[in-house]
Amino acid sequence: MKRTRYEILDSIRGLTLISMILYHAVWDMVYIFGINWDWYETEAAFVWQQSICWGFILLSGFCWSLGTHKLKRGLMVFGAGAVVSIVTLVFMPENAVRFGVLTLLGSCMLIMIPLHKVLRKCPAVLGGALAFVLFLFTKQINYGTVGIGSLTIEVPEKLYSNWFMTYLGFAEKSFYSTDYFSVFPWFFLFLTGYYLYGIAEKTKMLSRIKGFRNVVLEWIGKRSLYIYMLHQPVIYGVLFLVFKIG
Repeated sequence: MKRTRYEILDSIRGLTLISMILYHAVWDMVYIFGINWDWYETEAAFVWQQSICWGFILLSGFCWSLGTHKLKRGLMVFGAGAVVSIVTLVFMPENAVRFGVLTLLGSCMLIMIPLHKVLRKCPAVLGGALAFVLFLFTKQINYGTVGIGSLTIEVPEKLYSNWFMTYLGFAEKSFYSTDYFSVFPWFFLFLTGYYLYGIAEKTKMLSRIKGFRNVVLEWIGKRSLYIYMLHQPVIYGVLFLVFKIG
């Protein structure tokens, strides 16, 4: 059975990808090429960065139910994350990516395969609300606490002990990565996107906006994984020509 493709989702993915490319270009200018831009350390820049990762993770969770060959796709994305880690460790060890966003997305896609039959039994509104609360509750787990607002508790320090626990979210004190997205808390945001799709399906929201599309953003969105894999070398090459040779 052929599944309906909602081009608006590709367009949203394409727009988020463009925002990410611009953000990474600025990151390279500041941290690799030494451009002094104080704004990049402000709250506004942090919100920009968060809008990108939230957008990708929510959209990935939203689209999980629409995809076919879920195991293959999950392994492909996870493998792409491993390639990014290996390449950065070899060529840019001081800016290496360990447990980056592709590793997270691939992990979430694979985790959902055995959980889907259980999770789909939960009403979408309730499931989405619970998932988002759990995301907020565990948002600071990398830093040793869980909770919301002033109601926080410390996580036992012994859990922050090795690389597997770091992968899950209990980051070792010595751990460093330029792009760190652990399974927790981010799986809960992915799960929020999964339930948002359930809400959209029940309300037939996607059918109502199916006609909205942008062919350029759509083209980019459909090739997001390949563009993601290539964008940093291209950005670095262009900036190297501008700042070191130009």
